[in-house]
Amino acid sequence: MDVISYLKGYFMALLHAFGVIFCSAVYPSSWFSWRPTSMAKLAQAERKILQAFLRKTTYDTKYVTLPNTHHRLWTLTVDHKDNEVNNKKVPLVMVHGMGGGIGLWAQNLGPLSENRPLYAFDVLGFGRSSRPQFSSKPEKTEQQFVESIEEWRKEMDIKEMILLGHSLGAYISGAYSLKYPDRVKHLVLVDAWGFPEKPPEDQQRPIPMWIKVIATIIKPFNPLAVLRVAGPFGPGLVRRFRPDLQDKFADTLDDDTIFDYIYHCNAQSPSGETAFKNLNTSFGWAKNPMIHRLPDLKKEVPVTLVYGSKSWVDSNTGYHIKYLRNESFVEVAVVRGAGHHVYADKPNPFNKLIQRVCEAVDNNTNPKPLKFRESFKASSDSSTHMSKTISESKSSKNLVTEETLDDEEIETVPAQVL
Repeated sequence: MDVISYLKGYFMALLHAFGVIFCSAVYPSSWFSWRPTSMAKLAQAERKILQAFLRKTTYDTKYVTLPNTHHRLWTLTVDHKDNEVNNKKVPLVMVHGMGGGIGLWAQNLGPLSENRPLYAFDVLGFGRSSRPQFSSKPEKTEQQFVESIEEWRKEMDIKEMILLGHSLGAYISGAYSLKYPDRVKHLVLVDAWGFPEKPPEDQQRPIPMWIKVIATIIKPFNPLAVLRVAGPFGPGLVRRFRPDLQDKFADTLDDDTIFDYIYHCNAQSPSGETAFKNLNTSFGWAKNPMIHRLPDLKKEVPVTLVYGSKSWVDSNTGYHIKYLRNESFVEVAVVRGAGHHVYADKPNPFNKLIQRVCEAVDNNTNPKPLKFRESFKASSDSSTHMSKTISESKSSKNLVTEETLDDEEIETVPAQVL
């Protein structure tokens, strides 16, 4: 889906929403039954996903209450109480992105918890966690996210962790690591949102005037407000505008469970969504980009940045961070054929990549360089740009780094879309 198609759909949905609001004013009794969602329905969809993908994995889910705020984070735990060696390893903590929840890690939870404790939680304001009112100031909003993780860590009695965040979760994980670096053994940033600085107007791609007009119209609304005001048509909008979400899980789930999960995650009170809106400017650029701050991260903290080769997130930011942190370990890996949801698009290469990071932490070292295989060669006078990507070798179970042409079809979905 490209930006133009998305904005067209969003605009039409808003027109429909205004009609809904008008009808609700005339028939107010229908308003309360308009959105076919509830926390119970969200829990049911999540349960179905976890049971389908974690049949061979023993896990526990519970609410963890944060003592200072009394907010609750819905948490999934995989431990190894029956295996003392594995249970003592540094745990992996997974932080999802905007509009997501622990259910979207379904294809990763089992493989990544085989040899170590694993924790995943619904970020404050999302999923089944508490949905408080966030500050309208981006600095305070960021602080609320960071402190919720720190309070959660203390309650879970986690001394150190491998911290992995995706998209908005990567931004939050980066902010957390800057404040609490001694708690992070390795920082993994997956298709991170909010890192690059917004380029000057003359360096941006030309944006048609009609798109700017629509963007101005929808600016007052939260990114996914259309799902809520569309009422019973909301689930259908998820299917219509993001049919690819189901494809990512189709090998195990052949029904609409993923669509239901996404809808119910985002049809609730838009607490975290509002916080995300407060963190960004027009067209999804962060108000306080991480690119200016991550170089200040304690140099002993190793960083791995993972990107999808088809994602709308620019992997060049990762190489810029590598340059700025030239005295620290920084690795950039691009997963071939994956979009923004790297972990779901290509779960096997992604899982092996993260397992490699975890094993390095176990050995108190940094990951060894990836095996290199040159798939394409450009002549010395060629202007074709090439980049390194990660894929699975057909002849082995190893990951390989390949040189791949950068004319691969790229996602152009705007930042606020799942």
